[in-house]
Order: sequence, then structure tokens, then C-alpha cells
Amino acid sequence: MGSTSFGIPEHRFGSNGEKMPVLGFGTAVFPPVGAEATKMAILQSIKLGYRHFDTAAKYGSEQPLGEAIQEALSIGLIQSRDELFITTKLWCGDAHGDLVVPALKRSLQNLKLEYLDLFLIHWPVSCKPGTYEFPIKEENFLPMDFNSVWAAMEECQRLNLTKSIGVSNFSCKKLTDILAIANIPPAVNQVEMNPMWQQKKLREFCRANGIFLTAYSPLGANGTFWGSDRVLECEVLKEIAKAKGKTAAQVSLRWIYEQGVGVIVKSFNGERMKQNLGIFDWSLDEDELKKIDELPQSRGVTGVAYTSKYGPFRKVEDIWDGEM
Repeated sequence: MGSTSFGIPEHRFGSNGEKMPVLGFGTAVFPPVGAEATKMAILQSIKLGYRHFDTAAKYGSEQPLGEAIQEALSIGLIQSRDELFITTKLWCGDAHGDLVVPALKRSLQNLKLEYLDLFLIHWPVSCKPGTYEFPIKEENFLPMDFNSVWAAMEECQRLNLTKSIGVSNFSCKKLTDILAIANIPPAVNQVEMNPMWQQKKLREFCRANGIFLTAYSPLGANGTFWGSDRVLECEVLKEIAKAKGKTAAQVSLRWIYEQGVGVIVKSFNGERMKQNLGIFDWSLDEDELKKIDELPQSRGVTGVAYTSKYGPFRKVEDIWDGEM
């Protein structure tokens, strides 16, 4: 495993040799803070050493990310776009075979880029073509045609619009469905994961099938309507943090990294941005890992938000096939 010039380790995809920094900077902010604040936070993160940026068509952050990249180039924070790793995602309303390539081209236009590093299917469901509402109305849900959508994702890679393709919020069963038809297997599956929702079965499946798992909500999405402080207020994590002179957040992020999983962090606070980078020069001991392994488990975003009136899914089984 290599690392960026700022010491962030990189994962090398076995299928094409492309390298992805294992720590990414997330740009999904709820409630939204506005384009200018998003752009300034991204610029600050580039100054600190972040090189992997995660966005999505639905986040409304593609344009400010694109503007931040252009400004970073113009003022010399980076010398080339190639120094960055950019991920965006296909929204449910574009998850139809004939809409995938146009959707990616639209994202590239928003980002002011010629190519992506990683393009993900955001959720394993579709809705009526061209529907961008959130939450999605009951009558607009459609089952995803995995064959045509994944074939179009592969076409995006063949057209060099993206270097790699993958999925997000996919269960073992849905990954099995994709692997059965894929000529190019998914490089990444981005899912909710933290010490309070450890995704052990999914981690094992992805490792066995050469799919790199990346964690969102690594700190429990505290401050959002679907999240909670259950990770940051976990007594076990706080005790470990106190003993090591770290924060509970750093212990959570380090634990994820030690599982061989990538992580998307999201903070627009400068001090916490720095703290989130400070997880690579120390480690958890065997006893600490055992304590974390034994924590009680409960789902956050996909178990709460996406079964509530706010979420786009009628029931969690739409996503996870009963794999709780």
C-alpha cells in the first residue's frame, strides 16, 4: 500500500492498478450550508492534505467541488487535477440503462472535469426516469434493471469517462446479482459502517470478492436528522481515546482503517479536519480491538432515515434484502 505525499495510505485496485487514498473528504451536508461555504471548506481541506473527494449528483456539491478544484489549481495548491481522486454517484432517477452515460456527463460538466476516478450507483433501486425529488414518492419507485444499468456503468469506464466503477449501499445479495452479470466487477462498495455498525458479513464478502469497502457515517452521522451521538458518546471508545491521548472520533476512524476499509470523513470544521487526518501514525492494541468488536450493534442511516418519512425507501429490505 502506497501513500499520498501527505502520508494518507492508498489502496490499489487489483483490476486496473488505480490508487485511491483510503481517507476521503465527504461533501454531503444536511442541512446544506451553501455553495460558497462548501467550496471554502474543500479548499481548506486541500491545504491540509486531503486528496480524495466524495460527492454525488443528489448532494448539490458537485459544482462547488468543481469550483474549488479550479481555484486550487489557479493558486497552486495542486499542480494537476491528476493529484486528486474524485468520486460521484448516480441518482435513482438516472438509474436506467439509457440515462447512465448522460448523467455522468452532466456530473462531469458540474465538476468541470474530463473524467472521474470513481463512479458509484448511489442506491440499489430506481425511480421514474428524470425524477430527482427527495424524498421519493411511493408511486415513483421502480425496481432496478441491474443488467442494463451495470452494462451502462461499464460503458462509462470503456469511454474513459471514469477510471473505475462501483456501488453504494449494496447488500451481499445485490452484490452477488451484480457479480453474476459483470464484465467489469465493482471496485468499491460504499456503505454505512462504524464501531456501532460493523458490517462483519459484508466486509468478509467484499474481501473475498475483491471489492474494496468504504465507510460513510464513520462517526454515526451526528448532527443529521437520521444520525445520533452513539459513536462519539460510546464509553468504550471514550475510554480507549483517553488512554491513548486521542479523541473518540479518531479511535473510530482508526478502527475502520485497521479493518482494511476506506473511510469518508465529513467535517467543515478546520480543527476536526486536522484531527481526522491524524489516524495513521498509531494503532489499537489487541485488547482495544476486542473491546470494540464486542460493542452492541445497531444500524443508523439505512435503518432509520430510510424507513422514515424522510427517506427514499419504503422499508429497509428494499436495500438490504433482510440482511440486518
